[in-house]
Amino acid sequence: MTAADGKQTAIKLVIAIVQDEDADVLSESLIAEKYRLTRINTAGGLLRQGNVSFLLGVEEDRLGQLLSIIRRNCVTRTQYVNPLPPIMEPGEFYMPYPVEVQVGGATVFVFDVERFERL
Repeated sequence: MTAADGKQTAIKLVIAIVQDEDADVLSESLIAEKYRLTRINTAGGLLRQGNVSFLLGVEEDRLGQLLSIIRRNCVTRTQYVNPLPPIMEPGEFYMPYPVEVQVGGATVFVFDVERFERL
């Protein structure tokens, strides 16, 4: 992408995967700061809970600001879950105990973009 001074600006592709609970607040914060984004509702992970994957194309000099926004809006929380029961033989007794797990935060991937065009 060409900047106002005629220099080429490097573009990064950022994929941020966040928990559903953080997605709306993050989306609003990114839009307020004039980031263009694509939001994809996804599911997965250990707990099979919903999450959201954000795709953003960002100039390299705005990458630090973007990561700060993600850190501020995607917090890690403690949650108790019942583990899935193991495969058991007939007559066995399974008593599930809640397990404490960390959820939330964000997983962020940053890629170099070889070519970028806004059409």
